[in-house]
Amino acid sequence: MSTLQHQIDSLLASFPEPMLQQPLASAGVVRLAQESGGNIRVEIALPYPCRSVVDQLKTELETALLGLEGADSAEVLIEQEISAGHGQHQLPAMQGVKNIIAVASGKGGVGKSTTAVNLALAMAAEGARVGILDADIYGPSQGKMLGVPAGTKPDTHDEKHFLPVEALGLQSMSMAYLIDENTPMVWRGPMVSGALQQLLTQTFWQDLDYLFIDMPPGTGDVQLTLSQKVPVSGAVIVTTPQDIALLDAKKGIEMFRKVDIPVLGVVENMSVHVCSNCGHAETIFGSGGGDRIATEYETQLLGQLPLALTIREQADSGLPTVAADADSTYARIYREVALKLAVTLAGLNQSADEMPLILVEED
Repeated sequence: MSTLQHQIDSLLASFPEPMLQQPLASAGVVRLAQESGGNIRVEIALPYPCRSVVDQLKTELETALLGLEGADSAEVLIEQEISAGHGQHQLPAMQGVKNIIAVASGKGGVGKSTTAVNLALAMAAEGARVGILDADIYGPSQGKMLGVPAGTKPDTHDEKHFLPVEALGLQSMSMAYLIDENTPMVWRGPMVSGALQQLLTQTFWQDLDYLFIDMPPGTGDVQLTLSQKVPVSGAVIVTTPQDIALLDAKKGIEMFRKVDIPVLGVVENMSVHVCSNCGHAETIFGSGGGDRIATEYETQLLGQLPLALTIREQADSGLPTVAADADSTYARIYREVALKLAVTLAGLNQSADEMPLILVEED
């Protein structure tokens, strides 16, 4: 091994990866690291959508490599390589989908659907192929939030599947696309569960890295169907700091635990209200609730969103915050949450891949 090659290996063994919180080499993301006549080439494959990370990491690593003794040039190539998740109870993977993320809440009115659509858009903005399924059969809202015109119907594929409706760069499916928006769904539980299964399995999802499922509030039939029939990679719990909301959020976490679906973290909505006139900040619904529940259940607080008129207005207009104002403070928070989600999920997928298979044979 040349002296320069040894220096390269040593550098990669200590150079920090910004999101995985470990050196590049031990993170297992280095696909190639070699030199020839002083010309260095390093190839890296990150296990999460990384558009906002790539430029700075590339620049800093190339600069460090060029500082090595004997280095004449340095080229760093970075791509994303998102692995498929492992569903609960060894459920078979869903065709065309690598990872399924359920966005849930214990009660309504905490901003779950707004959070789901903005996280989906944020993940897509980071470079992933993303879909969103509106599983709130009784009150579907994602079509409106994505600006899909009323009366839009999905096309069909091979006479067996619906093609997802493309909107703002996402593949989407909702009961709202199949019925009149003013028609109430007066259905019993089994009908709702059947409708969810059909929406999931009869939609021709196309090479998705992540499928977000906007769950109805509560812990009822839809949630049970999801846990029994759908290979969910992980769940996100949305809550407000209010004590009543936290009680219901705990029930949601407990439900996912009982059915072996990992909780990836908690998003706290309406954490603070800042007066648009005087700038006074007030914690209307209390403070610290999301952090407390994350600590209690040994998960993470993914992020906190304020009670902001802008977020509500943009979602209602059919152009949610991440799409409407990508450089805003609120959009940045959603992108940070999405990155944390992707990194956490990548770690879970890697751990599952490395877990030894134990075979028990009878003599």
